[in-house]
Amino acid sequence: MQQAYFTTDHHHQTGELRFDNIFETHQKTPAKYLSLKFKEIMDIFLSALIIVILMPLLLLIALLIRLEDKGPVFFKQERVGMNGRRFVCFKFRTMIVNAEQLLDDLKDRNESDGPTFKIENDPRITKIGRILRKTSLDELPQFYNVIKGEMSIVGPRPPLLREVKQYERSQLRRLSMKPGITCIWQVSGRNSVSFKEWMRMDLEYIDNWSLWLDIKIMLKTVGVVLKAN
Repeated sequence: MQQAYFTTDHHHQTGELRFDNIFETHQKTPAKYLSLKFKEIMDIFLSALIIVILMPLLLLIALLIRLEDKGPVFFKQERVGMNGRRFVCFKFRTMIVNAEQLLDDLKDRNESDGPTFKIENDPRITKIGRILRKTSLDELPQFYNVIKGEMSIVGPRPPLLREVKQYERSQLRRLSMKPGITCIWQVSGRNSVSFKEWMRMDLEYIDNWSLWLDIKIMLKTVGVVLKAN
């Protein structure tokens, strides 16, 4: 058992997210030091390789986004990472420029059963954005986050601060590993999975983590992307 200390106050130097009480939780990271170090090295190597190989596709996507509405190519949003550290997560922009300002008007249409926000036919999504989301190509800029050490290729998806504030105490343990571009939830019918089941999958991933598990999830992710599910 380990103690985990969190507080909701923003800490400008460390970017930590903390909660008011000290509480006991399960061991926060897999006790496989060498394997985790290899995971970090593999993440950086593969991310750099993928960016180089897919550069023509990345440039094409950027051009199509700009041509549609002249807005910015990338969508940057603060997310919560490992141990509550905040970082700026990159994605290709899939919504209209003022999408965040329109969120309050759509909250009563939320189809998620948890603190996340989801609408199947979100009116803010652009034409190219629908294609990018269907193929998960909007996530490609996050390989840059991996190179920076803020994310991993495989791991729990990085949540928003407002979502973390609504987590149950046991769900905070999903912040004990670096967030990932893909995860079990991503390859297990993400749109049809309930919030509690999503959290259970992430905790199961942490408890059973291995390099082989990461490789299997990566291979499944390629299949999902190719099928455009």
